Amino acid sequence: MKRIFGWMPGIKSAMVQGPWGNKGDGPDGGDGPGKGNDGPRNPWTQPGRPSGSKGPSAIDELLRRGRESFGQGGGGFGNLPPRPNGKALWPAAVGIFVLLWLVLTCVHRVGPQERGVVTLLGKYSRTISPGISLTLPSPLENVTTVDVEEIRAIDIGSASAESENLVLTGDQNIIDLAYSVRWNIRSPELYLFQLSDPDDTVREVAESAMRSVVASVSLDDALGAGRTEIEQQVEQRMQDILDGYRSGIRVQGVAIKQADPPTAVNDAFKAVSAAQQTAQTYLNEARAAAQQVTAKAQGEAAAFDKVYEQYRLSPDVTRRRMYYETMEGVLSNVDKTIVESGNVTPFLPLPELKRRAQAAASAPAAPAEGNR
Repeated sequence: MKRIFGWMPGIKSAMVQGPWGNKGDGPDGGDGPGKGNDGPRNPWTQPGRPSGSKGPSAIDELLRRGRESFGQGGGGFGNLPPRPNGKALWPAAVGIFVLLWLVLTCVHRVGPQERGVVTLLGKYSRTISPGISLTLPSPLENVTTVDVEEIRAIDIGSASAESENLVLTGDQNIIDLAYSVRWNIRSPELYLFQLSDPDDTVREVAESAMRSVVASVSLDDALGAGRTEIEQQVEQRMQDILDGYRSGIRVQGVAIKQADPPTAVNDAFKAVSAAQQTAQTYLNEARAAAQQVTAKAQGEAAAFDKVYEQYRLSPDVTRRRMYYETMEGVLSNVDKTIVESGNVTPFLPLPELKRRAQAAASAPAAPAEGNR
């Protein structure tokens, strides 16, 4: 602005005086005493000076004032003072500005987790690796750094009851899904120039892939044991779609955080689940009892087979042993003793005699304790 206003006095003087001097000041202007309008006017003489005198003309005065406005008439450029030798400082200031501009726009430092995407006049040129790199000055070449190691995450659905992300299963049931997608940048140039909004694209692709996979499984698989398989299928399908878009994005994983029935039927669904769990408990108990009975029967059958093998080898001995074992089991709880002999009384009340002996042994002990 100072340079523009510096020109104004010279331009104003030139417009007022004209190249042939002021009309009222020259010898031909007709305004001075004894001067007329006859005869040619000299364009190279300073107004107010005789034609024969030597001095700066109007054009020289205009050039002088222009040089002063640009700092060459002893003054500085703008507010810059002149150097000791009388020359202006503005060439040095311009040089410093150009040097800083070159350093700041030509030298670029790219971090170890970053890649630099270089554009030449707005068009993709190349990708620079981590380190110090040189490019053409701006605006010829510009560098955009992209972090390719950062793991980005997008959450879809909500684990709270405020909002629902309803998805239809393969058996015509509806579940409320909440899941997250982790991804990073594989190709920075494709990431910057191929998609207009990569984050929204990843979100939409994730929703499409999840709905497509859940529509092919049952409700039980979506709520229980089939989650891992669903996550793997969604990840693979997302990667295929993004590769088809040439997005330069790598999907790191999909994690299902919540898989519940809708809020309107959640209580009824919990009651049904509790009944199913109770029925499953009874079935497990019945299976356990059946296994115990079967194992016992198998053990008895195996024991009988062993006895039968011994019986085949020596029938008399085995028959007698079986008889003794059977009678021992029968008479072990009977309160009598049978003696098979001709010289002995057939029945002896041995248990009764034993009880009487025990009662007689314990009778004297009671008074003794009372005396104490």
